[in-house]
Amino acid sequence: MSIKLIATSRTDLGKGASRRLRHADLVPAIVYGAAKEPVSVTFEHKELLKVESVEAFYSSILDLEIDGVAEQVLLKDIQRHAFKERIQHLDLLRVDASQKLHTTVPLHFINEDSSEAVKNGGVVSHLANEVEVTCLPADLPAFLEVDISKMEIGATVHISDLALPTGVESVELIKGASHDLPLVSITLSKKAAVAETEEAAAE
Repeated sequence: MSIKLIATSRTDLGKGASRRLRHADLVPAIVYGAAKEPVSVTFEHKELLKVESVEAFYSSILDLEIDGVAEQVLLKDIQRHAFKERIQHLDLLRVDASQKLHTTVPLHFINEDSSEAVKNGGVVSHLANEVEVTCLPADLPAFLEVDISKMEIGATVHISDLALPTGVESVELIKGASHDLPLVSITLSKKAAVAETEEAAAE
């Protein structure tokens, strides 16, 4: 899914300027990286609201247009109002097609409903909801799938168990095997464990 953002450059900087922009229903942002000077821009708040609920907005390469000039960026930070449904500020990193990037990719846990382990009293514990990867922009996956259907009770899936796309590496695994973090596990529910103990005692 391709997400396009349209921004306008700005020279009016500082807290006062940002406050005036927000009152005008605009969102200040900074675009930086790729050995270029940072650029301060603004977005229309209503346009950001259309895409901020889409998962790809947070983990995919975004097509950004600033004053009619196109470039690709990655969302690095988003600041929200403490209690209003309002975006306060964005940090956007320029993407260089020839340079590897470091970013996080969401995990999609699939087939939990069809898991025999779950049907037999297993309880799924999600231990992470994203993993950090490094790859060229063109190889960046929108998400990574974790198939729970073949997991058994007592099993744990680690980063090394993921089927990473070609060209994509886990930042943690690059550090060594001791960084092979757990992502999801299935344990026997207390109710099922008690039932098993009672059955064993009755035999």
